[in-house]
Order: sequence, then C-alpha cells, then structure tokens
Amino acid sequence: MEILHLFYLFIAGIIAGFINVVAGGGSLLTLPLLIFMGLPPATANATNRLGVITNSIFGVLGFRSKGVSAWPYSLYLGISGAIGAYLGARISMDIPEDIFNKIIALIMVMVVLTIIFQKKSGQDGLAERMGLKHKVAGYVTFFFIGIYGGFLQAGAGFLIMAALVGINHFSLVKTNSAKVLIVLIYTLSSLVVFIIAGIIHWGYAIVLAAGSSIGGWIASRWSVDKGDVWIKRLLVVMVIVLAIKLWFYDT
Repeated sequence: MEILHLFYLFIAGIIAGFINVVAGGGSLLTLPLLIFMGLPPATANATNRLGVITNSIFGVLGFRSKGVSAWPYSLYLGISGAIGAYLGARISMDIPEDIFNKIIALIMVMVVLTIIFQKKSGQDGLAERMGLKHKVAGYVTFFFIGIYGGFLQAGAGFLIMAALVGINHFSLVKTNSAKVLIVLIYTLSSLVVFIIAGIIHWGYAIVLAAGSSIGGWIASRWSVDKGDVWIKRLLVVMVIVLAIKLWFYDT
C-alpha cells in the first residue's frame, strides 16, 4: 500500500506541478491527498512545500530558457512575501486538526468560485505599470499574500496572478514567470519554519517534489504559447470533489 501511495503521490505531483505553473492551484490537489494518505493536516501542509519549491525552481529555469522574466521586480516581491510567509507558517502550526481541515475545504471552495468568476488572467496589450507607486503597492500586497502562502499555499497562485495583473498589468506569460520565482522565495521562508518544527514527512515530500519538478518544467515550456482555460475547468471539478470529501473527513 505504501508503494501505491508513493506512485499516486508522484503522479499527483506531475499534475499539480503542471497546474501550478500554467494556472495556479496545484496544491489544492496535493494537500488533500496527503491528508487522505494519513498525515495530520499540519504535517501535510509542511510536506507539500518541498514539491512547491522544486516545481518553482524548474518553472523558473523553464521560463528563463524561453527568455521570459520579470527580474529584478519579482525578486523584491518574493522577499516581501518571504517576510509574510514566515509569520503565516508559524500561525498554521497552532490550529487544531479538525478546524484546519474545515479551513482548507472552505478555501478550496472559495478558489473554485474565483476561478469561475475571474476575468481574463493577463493584460496583454496594455502598458505595464512599473512606476514607484505601483512597485510600493506590489511590495505591500505581496507581504500579505506571503502570510497566506506561508499559512497554507493552496490557491496562492491565483492571488499572485491577480495582484500582478491588477497592479502592474503584466501579460499572462510574464505573470506566470514572475509567479514561480515569487513562490520559490517565500516558500523557502516557510519551509525553514517547518524544518525547525520537525513536522515534514520527508519520504512523501521527496516523491511529491520529484513529480512536481517534472510537471513544472513541462508547463513552463508549454505555457508560453498555450492558454489555461481547459486546465481551470478540470481543476474546478477536481477541487469540488476533494473539498466535499475533506469537509467530512475524520482524521
């Protein structure tokens, strides 16, 4: 059964890694899966982060190989997010298991609603806004996004994309390229908190990370020329099913 779990986790990592780069929300699949495999919510939340990091690394490399980058602005946003992520990660470890499951399920439903009703993901054709006031607005916004990302991570990609599009008018491709670097930086911050706390299941984390790396690399190459509509539709269906199951799941 353990080998079967690892196989499922590896495949889920590939799928989630792909979704994370192209559309966002991959952790909405892997986090519930880790819980259903028997991990306490806090441990599942921490274990999921290694896959997010490796996925982001390969995503960054993939976008750079295509010449797509928002450097150094994305670096500064990531640092701002890392400060918030440290706080969010510490908060997440103090929540009771049954309440944590309910929180995850509710957030999953909220993300589904966001996917359904959100407007176009990128602002192709509009002039980018990179003045001082827009940069400052980005730094402040990403501090709070970092708090959420450190707390849970699931669905944070949608917040990041909305912020980059709304504040800076980035195109879809540039938004995704900035997103993977930002997520990499602030997730490293939260991972340090979880490592110190000793709550990571390293066996599951490594398998998930391997799958996520493959998915992230494929997606970073693919998403330069393709859309994300069909992926979001599929994600909506899967997340609804998992959210319902998680709400009634007895840890």
